[in-house]
Amino acid sequence: MPYVDGFIVPVPKAQLEAYRALAQKAGTIWREHGALEFRECMGDDVPPGQLTSFPQAVQLKDDEVVFFSWIVYDSREARDRINKMVMEDPRMADMMSSMPFDGKRMIMGGFTPFVSL
Repeated sequence: MPYVDGFIVPVPKAQLEAYRALAQKAGTIWREHGALEFRECMGDDVPPGQLTSFPQAVQLKDDEVVFFSWIVYDSREARDRINKMVMEDPRMADMMSSMPFDGKRMIMGGFTPFVSL
């Protein structure tokens, strides 16, 4: 059964091109190690809510935009194996040293598909 890692990330508008470059490199690494799909989607219609919302979840600042991203794998087992290889890949160490966003406000988790149409 497929498995999905999901992410919500606040990215400074001034860092969009740096984030794009990082995401393209990261996506290449994940795909090389076996991920089926790697998507980075920039918020375009994400209004703040009264109780909860994407902007509230990441404490979005006026000069930032929220990203909703995901990686698809064959299974949870494949995800665990692939993520281990990705984290051991030396190319990742270089990227982790200078992130173009505040990683402390990133939200992430692993998900088992529940409904697929």
